[in-house]
Amino acid sequence: MDFQVGQVAKPGKRRARPASGAQKSSRNEEPGEGGVDEAVTFISEQVGALRKLTERHELDVLHYLLGMTKLEADEHLRLRSKRKLS
Repeated sequence: MDFQVGQVAKPGKRRARPASGAQKSSRNEEPGEGGVDEAVTFISEQVGALRKLTERHELDVLHYLLGMTKLEADEHLRLRSKRKLS
């Protein structure tokens, strides 16, 4: 499922989960349903794409802020993988 601008979940509301025996294909999963690492990886990838867009359109402040967001996401993943190796 693709993310669409303006699509925001209401606080306190959760989507219904499939029955425990039902298999869900990865194409139907929302980003981040696989855990923290998957969510941060998705965020990093999407921010990277947005950052390229801001660079192309010379949106310097947004480009900088998205760069900082990507660095933070990548650092989060690096630290988590480092902890897992310990």
